[in-house]
Amino acid sequence: MDQLTTTSLLNLRLNNPVIVGSGLLTDREKLIRQFADIGAGAVITKTLYPAPIDTHDENIYHIGSGMLNNTTYSKRPVDQWLLMLKAFAEENLSLIVSVHAKTPAALAAMAGQIASVTDAPLELGISCPHDITADEDTPDRVYRYADAVRRHTDAPFSVKLALGDELVNRVEAAVAGGAQAITLSDTLSGLAFDRVTRQPALGGPCGYSGAGIKPFVLAAIYRLREKGITLPILGSGGVQNGGDVLDYLLAGANAVQVYTALHYKCGKTLKRIIDEYRSITGAMPAVPGQEEDI
Repeated sequence: MDQLTTTSLLNLRLNNPVIVGSGLLTDREKLIRQFADIGAGAVITKTLYPAPIDTHDENIYHIGSGMLNNTTYSKRPVDQWLLMLKAFAEENLSLIVSVHAKTPAALAAMAGQIASVTDAPLELGISCPHDITADEDTPDRVYRYADAVRRHTDAPFSVKLALGDELVNRVEAAVAGGAQAITLSDTLSGLAFDRVTRQPALGGPCGYSGAGIKPFVLAAIYRLREKGITLPILGSGGVQNGGDVLDYLLAGANAVQVYTALHYKCGKTLKRIIDEYRSITGAMPAVPGQEEDI
């Protein structure tokens, strides 16, 4: 395999850089296994949360350039997840566990529980734009969450951030807190109107993902590299095909998450993206900066 096909990230050996991102689809054991069987480099679970924070119905709303969603965190009890994670570990399934909690201390405690059943790396999903329990994301907040996890587990972790103010400072805060990677970007706050009811779809502003954010995320990753940020970056936002995967690698990402596109034909879409990526890169030289394992 060429260097664009095989890499190491967060102690995982990926057979390709296409990772299934966290969301409703990865709250289901069956789909996690299906994505792994199809050939995803890794699969990221829906975000584990120590206790349910609400009981609202989680929905998605398709718009021309992507998708709005009002989802937050997994409603599965942590104990149920621990059983699933232990089974996945025994099968050597390439998995990243997305986690969040209301406080850094609570997140650190849950990270310790997870580390007791699996050595899977973590993704700190601390920047969800429509989590009503979260304060405004700041470098100090990012640091406190990352540092708390680092002090309670040896598991490598990425911090998932959203585009926005003080991005470079938030990235540097994550690094100072012990992050081994950054995921960029979480969904952005978006709004659409139902033209029949003339009311906001899904009740108001919520998370927007899809093709519309890709140029902004690419630019942010490119600028982070220009500013000397060297830690691994998992690019996320608007991946529809294999060419999009390559674009992220060219911008400086080390792996690429796909999620929104999978709401259409699910596993078939994932296989198509992986196959397209391999076809596009099969005769190409390695991207600068990708020659060595991370």
